[in-house]
Amino acid sequence: MAKLDPAAQTLLDALHADHQSGATELALKTLRDLAEFVRLERPKRAKLSALVDKLRDARPSMVVIANAMTRVQEQLQADDSEPLAALETVQEELTDATDTLIHHARSQIPEGAVIMTHSASSILERLFQRLMEEHVGFSVICTQSSPGHEGHQLASVLNKLGVPVTLITDAQMGVFVATADLVLTGCDSWLTDGHFVNKSGTRLLALAARERSVPFWVLADSFRDSSESSDRVVLEELPAEQLGAPKGQLITVRNVYFETIPQHLVTGRISEQGAFSYPVVPVQ
Repeated sequence: MAKLDPAAQTLLDALHADHQSGATELALKTLRDLAEFVRLERPKRAKLSALVDKLRDARPSMVVIANAMTRVQEQLQADDSEPLAALETVQEELTDATDTLIHHARSQIPEGAVIMTHSASSILERLFQRLMEEHVGFSVICTQSSPGHEGHQLASVLNKLGVPVTLITDAQMGVFVATADLVLTGCDSWLTDGHFVNKSGTRLLALAARERSVPFWVLADSFRDSSESSDRVVLEELPAEQLGAPKGQLITVRNVYFETIPQHLVTGRISEQGAFSYPVVPVQ
């Protein structure tokens, strides 16, 4: 495939480099950046298609981005529509899915709830904002989500919204989950074999919640549906330097940023179609 021009490469590099944004936020940002690229550069359709393909494959653990780019390609190919119209259509579809999901998630949150979460989720932030707009009382326990510390970003957002928030280390999950009324997390990919992908540490939180009989809901619209299975999905590994580990000839540092979680460890999935619960399976 031909080399990308500088403007296209800058857009692709920005997608590769962003490890703070949630999957939906990053997908929408990429769609907006792509629309701006089209307005400024007016690329030929073949070059635009090549860039969309590269964006689709850039973040394998975040299938929402791949699915959004696939839908852009479908829009472009189906009726030879204008690129900006195709991008606007996909943005609207993703935004509508998020809004409907938030409506269904709202019904699972009682007044005065203590909500625990892990990592960053733009959908979860939108839900929290909705709760504040409706004057629903709640508080949040969030892990710092090392090594990227996405939880710090969430804590700042909640503070600005006026939500009481307790920020803890990931190692304190088991200590604090017993004080939560429910757990809510985002989802980067929903796989074909009953697993989903999210930031590493989510499986430990699911296990802790199951032990304490705390409901655990996963926010995952249909843009997260993947054709991959848990034994084939690519789990992104970020630079080991993030861990600040000591140097040593025999020290191997790993920073696998995402993991798979079997759906039987959680209460269920909330999508734009509604809230779906799963049978309880004992932890082995």
